[in-house]
Amino acid sequence: MPTIKLDPIDRKILAELQGDGRMTNVELAKRVGISAPPCLRRVRTLEESGLIRGYHADVDARELGFEVKVFAMVGLHSQAEVDLSAFETQCRDWPLVRECHMLNGEIDFILKCVAPDLTTFQTFLTNHLTAAENVASVKTSLVIRGAKDMPGVPFSVLEARAIDD
Repeated sequence: MPTIKLDPIDRKILAELQGDGRMTNVELAKRVGISAPPCLRRVRTLEESGLIRGYHADVDARELGFEVKVFAMVGLHSQAEVDLSAFETQCRDWPLVRECHMLNGEIDFILKCVAPDLTTFQTFLTNHLTAAENVASVKTSLVIRGAKDMPGVPFSVLEARAIDD
């Protein structure tokens, strides 16, 4: 559960910005039903609290020449915290790794990787990922196509829970 109590206006602000982070404060205020100055104060508070971590463009990877998307399931020899943290740090340094998530179960991490072509990904896989210290196994799955890729969280679920509380 979030430690910050959000009112309906805050949730509307977050939902609107999640859908379009480039809108002006005036437009945002209009959409959520308050005037611009308190809207801007609320946005700043949401940013300062860490609920809004940044603003990003949704770029088309394929149009930019990144034809390959791969999910890599990584098993480590050691799951000691120092080794898990070391692997996470290494993943942050690899540009082809776009997401890194530690999992519960047979696989220790799942990585979402992008590359311009299979040769580039294969080079990364053999020279970096499988060669990395503490990596015991790597299984990869090439994405054929995506059916859904939604950023953020489903605010409709959050709203439904707020009504039930």
